[in-house]
Amino acid sequence: MSGGRPSERAEFALALECCRSGFRSAREPAGPVPEAIDWSRFLNLVRFHRIEGLAAAFLAENKTAVPPDLVTNLTERAARIAARNLEAAADCRKLLAAFDAESVPLLFVKGLTVAALAYRNASVKNAIDIDLLIDRAHLGRAAGLLRECGYRLSAPRESRDDEVLSAWHRGWKESVWTKPEPRLQIDLHTRLTDNAKLIPQVTVHSSRQWVDIRNGIRLPTLADEEIFAYLAVHGAWSAWFRLKWISDFAGLLHGRPGEEIEHLYRRSLELGGGRSAGQALLLADTLFGTLKVAPALRQRLLEEPTTRRLCRAALRLLTRDPKEPTATPLGSLPIRWLQFLLLPGLDFKISELWGQAYRAVHRPPA
Repeated sequence: MSGGRPSERAEFALALECCRSGFRSAREPAGPVPEAIDWSRFLNLVRFHRIEGLAAAFLAENKTAVPPDLVTNLTERAARIAARNLEAAADCRKLLAAFDAESVPLLFVKGLTVAALAYRNASVKNAIDIDLLIDRAHLGRAAGLLRECGYRLSAPRESRDDEVLSAWHRGWKESVWTKPEPRLQIDLHTRLTDNAKLIPQVTVHSSRQWVDIRNGIRLPTLADEEIFAYLAVHGAWSAWFRLKWISDFAGLLHGRPGEEIEHLYRRSLELGGGRSAGQALLLADTLFGTLKVAPALRQRLLEEPTTRRLCRAALRLLTRDPKEPTATPLGSLPIRWLQFLLLPGLDFKISELWGQAYRAVHRPPA
């Protein structure tokens, strides 16, 4: 990384070590806490990148080097994250039972399932929402089941008109559902990407695996090949501006041999992930050394100019001052233009232009 004051680099380096501590094995030594840390800035970084649980777990082992009030602050945040994850896990079990009873296939993507696969302790991952993937043909039935489980439509605005919800899903990959008690949010996906040309083969009917969450709760999610492709596209679509996304990706790959990572990369290309996997691997390697076990793959990716460009752009966004993209002068423009590079060819770029225009013009009332 380049640019910025030395303390800024040190604070980001400490944030990286907090993430790494979540998936490194017990045999791997933890990195030291750097000196001359601006703890206020570090806390802002941790909160923005949503890695409070990971930071609390790491710093709890290094209390002598950390201000006590910061340890207390992060410990309290981590406890709230763990409690919310417990509530979400219980609700996920109820949702799975309700959908199974009506023979509506669903998968849980990101969130708790990725946390259980990527980290030694799944309760440390900060997940804002529960992501469900269904078949669009079952959208009406799924909406009814969510209402029976206490959820109400938030985006678009609550409506019993199935056509309103169907119209929304023509332009957006998910609708948003909320529940007041416990306070939870569901993103109901009928596809995993805004642009259907990316990973079109990854659906609710793709290969799956069952993941042990906690207390006997097991949830279905995508199999390794599909989840690798999906996480790469998901991070690439937002240019990886939040550290927790690339930490999840690196954690999922940590400890795997180079041959397996090579296979996952090739499979992502076959599934239609385009350059997103190459970008993700180079970024994870820059931050966490992910490709040390696959040097030949690293070299091939470095020899691809567009993939290198995507990685550099994501790294700039990731390491800049912690602000939401909409709070910056150019807004989400630095992210939007990168989306056009994820697949080669004019056809994809035209489809992306059309998709963004459609969502701007035909957005249902929220």
